[in-house]
Amino acid sequence: MSETQEQELARLRAENTALKAGGGERPRLKVSEKGGVSVYGLGRFPVTLYLEQWRALLGMKEEIEQFIQDNAGKLKTKAA
Repeated sequence: MSETQEQELARLRAENTALKAGGGERPRLKVSEKGGVSVYGLGRFPVTLYLEQWRALLGMKEEIEQFIQDNAGKLKTKAA
């Protein structure tokens, strides 16, 4: 393997490691092609909801927090 190929392989490995780690990147928002609000950075795929869906979900904030608290023993966490 030539030095150039070795350098390229090292660069690709470093990129791969950085992508797998992914830590530190905050979720980001974007308007989707169909006019929804997409949240990127929570998982492999974006979460996309339309305006009225986001408002309904955000209106349930306290209920969701209480549900999470009540079910904390059953819920799992996932490292970023």
